[in-house]
Amino acid sequence: MGLFRQWFDRDRFKEIFRTHWESFKKSFCRYQSERYEEAVEKMLGCGDPENGYATYICSKCGGDQRKVPFSCKSCFCLSCAKVYTDQWAARIEAILFPGVAYRHTVLTIPDELRIYFYRNAHLLSELMKVGVKCLEDTLGTVLRRSVRGGYIVVVQSNGRSGSYNPHLHIIMTSGGLAESSQGSHYWVKLKYLPYKVLHKKWQYYLFEMLKEQVPTKQMRVKIDELYLKYPNGLVANIQKGEVPKCIRQLGKYLAKYVVSPPISVRRIIDYDGDKVKYWYNDHKSGRRKVEEVDLFTFIGRMVQHILPKGMQRIRYYGLHATAVYQKVRKKLRVILPSDAAQCREAFTVARKDYRQRVIETIARDPFICSRCGGEMMLWKIWHPSYGVIYDEEDRIKTGYYERDQRGRDPHVRDLRYPVLQLSLPGLWV
Repeated sequence: MGLFRQWFDRDRFKEIFRTHWESFKKSFCRYQSERYEEAVEKMLGCGDPENGYATYICSKCGGDQRKVPFSCKSCFCLSCAKVYTDQWAARIEAILFPGVAYRHTVLTIPDELRIYFYRNAHLLSELMKVGVKCLEDTLGTVLRRSVRGGYIVVVQSNGRSGSYNPHLHIIMTSGGLAESSQGSHYWVKLKYLPYKVLHKKWQYYLFEMLKEQVPTKQMRVKIDELYLKYPNGLVANIQKGEVPKCIRQLGKYLAKYVVSPPISVRRIIDYDGDKVKYWYNDHKSGRRKVEEVDLFTFIGRMVQHILPKGMQRIRYYGLHATAVYQKVRKKLRVILPSDAAQCREAFTVARKDYRQRVIETIARDPFICSRCGGEMMLWKIWHPSYGVIYDEEDRIKTGYYERDQRGRDPHVRDLRYPVLQLSLPGLWV
């Protein structure tokens, strides 16, 4: 019943765009671009066999045959977003430094400034950079020394209702590396982070960045007005205490905050052809709120969060920067031997395939024959651009396995089928 409900809600989301996307674009010219068209088309074609599929048959009786369509892997697809969220959580588990505490920080933007980020998407990249500068400066001020922290920065453009509300989620080390006068490094822990200091520094860094990136008189006047309106600085939330110490729990804890889509399939309550009703947890009241909007408003709230192609929503800075990560990780093992000894588990990013995800959802193996209980085997892969790129029947007819029995190693890569060694477009393998 749960799987049917999920499929029904997902199909209803697709139906809204399938029916009204063209008329929406005609009414709002801003969305007549490849950036939005490509994301919507991928979402609508997700799970359609015409966009590629893999066929499986029972290896024992051959009587059961199943066709598994490719997924689209689009950030706009609600189904694929769930997969992406799970994978991101697993990756976070793998890259956090053992023995180091982390904090989850949220940096927000005043309502009056959101329109500038909506009109200029490149400002989101600048927002991520200036958020790190702010926290780096704050760490140095509080700890009273120059330290280098680690930061995993995620830009999120949607509020809980789906409205445009750009803000940053930053997973930061609760402390940083400092260098002694002799040139050796040591770790400095951050016991607390004063809200007043962070609020004022975030206000300064954000406003200065906007004055530099949008050098107009209107912006200067707006900033001066906001300094008067917010004399105590801007809102910057830090969770009380540290984030969960257990690394395996931390990934899931963070994923629900930082990489969730604007709406999930279970939140859509009703769609009558003219209006859409959905619910969300209101941040101010802490209660569930139901909202009913017209179709164009709903579509607009969804597509406005599609970022420009090539823009990275998640970036790594400081100690977590790709260029220095491995060196820092080895250095911390020496600096924090007692703490790191408690966290010596080796985490690997295990990508869940279609089979694993179905088993977790409905507690049933999709690749077990319904007739004899035998194991299903891959029989054919078809892609709309490349045609048949794998055919088990063809291998059998050409004597592929007979040659293996004559002394050939079956694990040696077959150059006639090089595509199988790659990550197939749209297929979670």
